[in-house]
Amino acid sequence: MPREETTAKSMTVIKFGSIFLGSLMLIWSSATILSGLAQVNWQTSELLRQYLIAVGLMQEFHTLSDFYTHIKGVEYIIAVMFLGAFPVFYAYLNKPTQEQAVK
Repeated sequence: MPREETTAKSMTVIKFGSIFLGSLMLIWSSATILSGLAQVNWQTSELLRQYLIAVGLMQEFHTLSDFYTHIKGVEYIIAVMFLGAFPVFYAYLNKPTQEQAVK
């Protein structure tokens, strides 16, 4: 059997295998989303809220102090990011004109 035929057959197997696995993943993810929507009475926003809470991207705060502490932490993260990015941005704006020219 020539090498070209073997390569073509293996590429065909890989192509159809990836299509099959992709189809399985599509069916599984569709069933998962539909099942989740059915459990929350077809409310998309409630499903999204429960997902964000489950993965830890959203929290339920029971007191004002908990909420304020969370907001203050986010504010500190934003401030540190700004203090890190501002010198780079300032250096970019104040480059000599010969370095900014497009060649």
